[in-house]
Amino acid sequence: MSNEGRVVLDGLAFPEGPRWHDGRFWFSDMHSHVVVAVDEDGNREDIVEVKNRPSGLGWLPDGRLLVVSMTDRRLLRLEPDGSLEEVADLTPFATHHCNDMVVDREGRAYVGNFGFDLDAGHSPTKANLILVKPDGEASIASPDMSFPNGAVITEDGSTLIVGETFGGCLSAFDIASDGSLTNRRVWAPITGAVPDGICLDAEGGIWVASPVSAEVFRVLEGGEVTDRIKVSTQAFACMLGGRDGKTLFVCTAGSSNPTDCTKNRDGRIEAFSVRVEGAGRP
Repeated sequence: MSNEGRVVLDGLAFPEGPRWHDGRFWFSDMHSHVVVAVDEDGNREDIVEVKNRPSGLGWLPDGRLLVVSMTDRRLLRLEPDGSLEEVADLTPFATHHCNDMVVDREGRAYVGNFGFDLDAGHSPTKANLILVKPDGEASIASPDMSFPNGAVITEDGSTLIVGETFGGCLSAFDIASDGSLTNRRVWAPITGAVPDGICLDAEGGIWVASPVSAEVFRVLEGGEVTDRIKVSTQAFACMLGGRDGKTLFVCTAGSSNPTDCTKNRDGRIEAFSVRVEGAGRP
């Protein structure tokens, strides 16, 4: 594995929600209000504008894109004609901005939210992880989470793992046949770092983006850290992809503050070669 990275794309406000899909790297440039796809040669396509800040991305079994709309707390679906349709209004369950999401093979979406006003410096409060079924039915999948953020689903579809940014851990759940979650447990404690976006590899390791320590690191169940990669500024999310699945794409920026991001536009997609290919979802 090489820690020498390359810049795939720069000049971004704040890249988040990274995914590898249909041979391209997709992400939300959150504070530019647009979903973007880029190939490995850096050719960019703006997919859709989301006025209330896009975050987590995923796809339904029929190929339509799902997008988390943050500040109005909605889950949207991109239709073939380019329009965005509401799948679910999450305001009854989300106590502040919605953020990342993972979508399972059935098209069920698990959506996190801040729980409190982070940008205003309010004290952290607990938040719900929300389950949205393809028909738009929404419910609380798990209450009392400390800023549920990046999430993955294992290759066999049996386990969901979510980073609790202010909880200092990755938490795991068993996924029932109806999409409900049971058997909550700590999958890995995180110390000296803050878990933000995450992605899963084929050997069961999870890459974790940590803004405060300006790195991504690979952790195993139980908490053993096997690899660390430093990034240029702060790492907010990561995703495995590329032609062989062994490129770790990292969303970086100097700040997450909306005003600073819009002014500085120092967001980047950085790419690193790693040993183990990606697996599971997203």
